[in-house]
Amino acid sequence: MASQVPCLDVQELTKRFGERVLFENISFSIHEGQRVGLVARNGTGKSTLMSILTGKEGYESGSIIYKRDLKVGLLEQQPSFNPEDSVLDACFNHQGEPERVLRAKQILTQLKIKDLGQPMGQLSGGQQKRVALANVLITEPDFLMLDEPTNHLDLQMIEWLEGYLSRGNKTIFMITHDRHFLDKVCDTILELDERNIYTYHGNYAYYLEKRQERMENMKAEIQHSKNLYRKELEWMRRQPQARGHKAKYREDAFYELEKVAKRRIEERQMRLKASNVYIGSKIFECQYVSKAWAPDKIMLKDFYYNFARFEKMGIVGNNGTGKSTFIKMLLGEVRPDSGKFDIGNTVKFGYFSQEGLKFREDQKVIDVITDIAEYIDLGSGRHMTASQFLQYFLFSPEEQHNYVYKLSGGEKRKLYLCTVLMRNPNFLVLDEPTNDLDIQTLQVLEEYLQDFPGCVIIVSHDRYFMDKVVDHLLVFKGNGEIQDFPGNYTQYREWSALQPKESNITNKETRKENRPLRNETKRKMSYKEKREFEQLEKDIEALEAEKKEIEEALSGGKLSVDDIVANSKRLPILQEELDEKSMRWLELSEIGN
Repeated sequence: MASQVPCLDVQELTKRFGERVLFENISFSIHEGQRVGLVARNGTGKSTLMSILTGKEGYESGSIIYKRDLKVGLLEQQPSFNPEDSVLDACFNHQGEPERVLRAKQILTQLKIKDLGQPMGQLSGGQQKRVALANVLITEPDFLMLDEPTNHLDLQMIEWLEGYLSRGNKTIFMITHDRHFLDKVCDTILELDERNIYTYHGNYAYYLEKRQERMENMKAEIQHSKNLYRKELEWMRRQPQARGHKAKYREDAFYELEKVAKRRIEERQMRLKASNVYIGSKIFECQYVSKAWAPDKIMLKDFYYNFARFEKMGIVGNNGTGKSTFIKMLLGEVRPDSGKFDIGNTVKFGYFSQEGLKFREDQKVIDVITDIAEYIDLGSGRHMTASQFLQYFLFSPEEQHNYVYKLSGGEKRKLYLCTVLMRNPNFLVLDEPTNDLDIQTLQVLEEYLQDFPGCVIIVSHDRYFMDKVVDHLLVFKGNGEIQDFPGNYTQYREWSALQPKESNITNKETRKENRPLRNETKRKMSYKEKREFEQLEKDIEALEAEKKEIEEALSGGKLSVDDIVANSKRLPILQEELDEKSMRWLELSEIGN
């Protein structure tokens, strides 16, 4: 049960930038044990709201009340460190206390940060994000505030964080674009839209369903208000300037009605389908390519792949396994040690990189695009102007005339994406395109890529996005090993779960082969091990029964939304426990009784 006293209570909060109102009189509460995700379009005030709640930015009116003695932990979107500090020193929250130092080491190890003496300046963006995450978790706060926690993390780390946050009774407030992460971790969604805030008591899938209902109701309300507005406008025009007291009430009501009638709902009336893109039958052939930065840093080893026409490929793998190196070799930015890329003559690359965010700050948004082209050719005599193209990617006509320096980080990423697409390439290479993009823009991009008549390669840690777009995976496993998988990420995970754990079998066989002859006689279980073995049998039986019960309940179709969410979260945790206990039972069973 949630506590009656909220951890955070926000009442009637208003924030303006000059004449622009970001949000007005918004109110919400977060109770103990709630896991809340905040979603909104880029530029509507998500990061500003986080800054206000953490005291980094002021506001016009309202109140923000935290529960007394609440310990708050904050993960910033772009944490900064002294580049000369060691990893362990950068974890300033350990404060030199032996217990906290030990806790820091444990968490850093779980986050795959092993060299604790390494200077922070030598770490990648993803590694620095993990150190910042360790900084927050060391103190075991009562209330976690996370700004884009999955940015720059690889899939393994995202899944670890997903499991960590889902366990226990943690109270969380987060901003994230990662819809799979929202779905798995959050039980409440807050949506910031048109200066207001809306609360949805469920995960991301529940939010999508209820938001659609809200939008349909709003459309009906706006249409009704428009009809009434026309009548009231006629009345306003007929009335003399000096109105009586009674007319004043009607006049005030008219201005409120006008606000509703002129409210806009961002809707795309069409899917953008470019049909003039041509790409030949020969795309590229990766001919036995090898690349190593050092003897112990092998990226590719005699790798062969022939890319098919219209293929939409995803590239996944942990940080440092060679994904970006592969892309840069394909684009000719890095030379392979051996082998080559044979690229077709008709291929025209469009490259969206993590480092490509470079604009003149004094330019207007529309000018950035028209400098590339006045319109984009859609084929069959159809074309779309630069302004229409920007509007399709959710830049309103007013926003198109903003200067670049006024844009949020997410809006700049969206503009950069538009500059890549406006060049009308026939082969898109997108390196982490989803970072900092709002969910609405991600949906637009998904549609665009699904209908794109050329080839696509996506390097991304966004599982939801990958599932929507790609039909093929290259899985970079490290040490030059690359697996070719015909399917999307979810299908790959399901397939992987069904495979026998060969490494464990191999290790056991190796240990047996290498065992000295004098240990040929099996040792017997100790009394403690016998008791553990017996308890494991009982635990495994109970876990299997619980698993079967949950699976039957989920397939029965009789559960409430809350029960479905709770059971869906419990199932992977249950499976993990079952795997661990089963492995330990196997180990003990090899020992003689």
